[in-house]
Amino acid sequence: MAERPEPPPEKVATESQKFELEAELPPDGAIASGVAVIRETVRTLPGSPGVYRMVNAVGDVLYVGKARNLRNRVTNYTQLVGLSNRIRRMVAETARMEVVTTHTEVEALLLEINLIKTLMPRYNVLLRDDKSFPYIHLRSTHAVPQLTKHRGARNEGGEYFGPFASAGAVNRTITALHRAFLLRSCSDSIFQSRTRPCLQYQIKRCSAPCVDRIGNADYLALVDQARAVLTGHSREINARLVTAMTEAADQLDYETAAVIRNRIRALAHIQAHQDINVEGLVDADVIAAHQEGGHTSIQVFFFRAGQNWGNRAYFPSHDRALAIDEVLAAFIGQFYDNKPPPPLLLLSHDPAEAELLGEALSTHAGRKVTLLMPQRGDKKKLVEHAMANAREALGRRLAESSTQQKLLVGVAAALSLDAPPCRIEVYDNSHIQGTNAIGAMIVAGPEGFMKSAYRKFNIRGEGAPAGTEFKPGDDYAMMREVLTRRFRRAQKEDPERTGGQWPDLVLIDGGPGQLSVVEEVFVELGIDDVQLVAIAKGPDRNAGRERFFVPGQAPFSLEPKDPVLYFLQRLRDEAHRFAIGTHRARRTKAITVSPLDEVAGIGPGRKKALLHHFGSAKAVARAGQLDLEAVDGISKTVAKKIYDHFHADD
Repeated sequence: MAERPEPPPEKVATESQKFELEAELPPDGAIASGVAVIRETVRTLPGSPGVYRMVNAVGDVLYVGKARNLRNRVTNYTQLVGLSNRIRRMVAETARMEVVTTHTEVEALLLEINLIKTLMPRYNVLLRDDKSFPYIHLRSTHAVPQLTKHRGARNEGGEYFGPFASAGAVNRTITALHRAFLLRSCSDSIFQSRTRPCLQYQIKRCSAPCVDRIGNADYLALVDQARAVLTGHSREINARLVTAMTEAADQLDYETAAVIRNRIRALAHIQAHQDINVEGLVDADVIAAHQEGGHTSIQVFFFRAGQNWGNRAYFPSHDRALAIDEVLAAFIGQFYDNKPPPPLLLLSHDPAEAELLGEALSTHAGRKVTLLMPQRGDKKKLVEHAMANAREALGRRLAESSTQQKLLVGVAAALSLDAPPCRIEVYDNSHIQGTNAIGAMIVAGPEGFMKSAYRKFNIRGEGAPAGTEFKPGDDYAMMREVLTRRFRRAQKEDPERTGGQWPDLVLIDGGPGQLSVVEEVFVELGIDDVQLVAIAKGPDRNAGRERFFVPGQAPFSLEPKDPVLYFLQRLRDEAHRFAIGTHRARRTKAITVSPLDEVAGIGPGRKKALLHHFGSAKAVARAGQLDLEAVDGISKTVAKKIYDHFHADD
């Protein structure tokens, strides 16, 4: 085993600590330059509402702000007395300003929120969460409605119930609803092609309307009952089922009574996950914030139709000195930027400019939205419960962050780095005999895995050395292509390395061959200050016997029980997981692609007509032009286009 030097004394800069680094006082000349830019902008500013953007020399937006009076607000940045060092640094970096006027301050606030979400300026409070929330979709565009999980735009017919805090909460609820009300979950095409009941019917999760095991009127009655449960009337439905079960048992129809009993149990399963319920609370979100050590945790509980549909924790990025009311206001605005707020928000603190924020949310929702900080009663207890969750979540987060920092210090010692890395990028490839090849990059730092920074690369065949031909499945060529594309783009988009997108450490899944390829790429690009390390599995590919390859050093291993080894294994395995998952998704998409998709002018309707007429895409390709013209919706011109596409080499 190679000996490891003592850990370096440098501290790891977490995301929050970056604000402290930014708070260092900039040079006087830089401040004067920024103030001059702002003063020049102020000369032409109106005294009306609007939004301003502070932009640096390379075009990155530093800060987005809104104002009731643009002239007065922006002028404040020229009065350096009273400004924090962090704001002074922002002023010093400002090379130009961009301004948009609005009719009202509410419009300015809505625009500010939208721009922050889009541009992610480093000096704003940032909610780094782009996940959509899952819903339950009762699709009623078909004669036999379907119950499914849904994400994304809600523009298809039917009713949507949500949001749910997690996919697990949706899946549990849908499973229970299928058991209780036996609604179908299959697609329309499968529904229409059934000639006998499927497995869902056999395990008593569907009433098999596809083969008329239940009449349409009876099925729609089940749909109405499921809708009643999702709209908060589960007690009434439960009472009806209990009455029906009792009547069936009194008539000695024990089989029917047993079926109803199972439905009651399934319904009870839904109610059992409703954890906390408050009388009179219909549609509301409970938002509680807890701040400690310059960090803020915000807990959101979702209540819809009087039911608790889960909760989720958020950790917005912000200046350590920022007050909790300002963080909460920024969070609420960004959180509801892409989703409608409920009529009531129960809050732990009064957000900054609460009246204006409420008016903006009401405008966004198209109805009244009330912001309330309850002082007593059940609603107060509910907020306190959310506060306790926020406090515990922040405690866990800080503990994990502390552990992560210790591991990064250990990584620096193990790999002889000058300082603990703030950004580690790990690369891996995935393919099957060269097909559907992809490269994957995952990122980790002091806060853990940074999934929003993950990237995938579809291999184009550009990684072969000069004068040679790219061979599918060549891992070295694929690695060369991925690293070349990644760092050429970094040099183009962030040449000054001020955007936080450059890694301190690049970890390659492979051995000395892969490492030498990456070294060649860095030499070609003129990069000499990013540490490279390759990690290869040991004999028999045993985990725990990995070998590490560092340029200029002899290969070495770490002790099998070393926490640093386990951490590096986790990084490697996460890159492998991401690469394989991305490859599988691409392979699945390729399998479902039809040759007809490549024919210009063939949309879903014509594609469906052709497949119904000929039975397969292969039969369409063999068909003559006259045969194609016989298909409904296929004109002579389109038939010739299809024929020419498949017979271009004839």
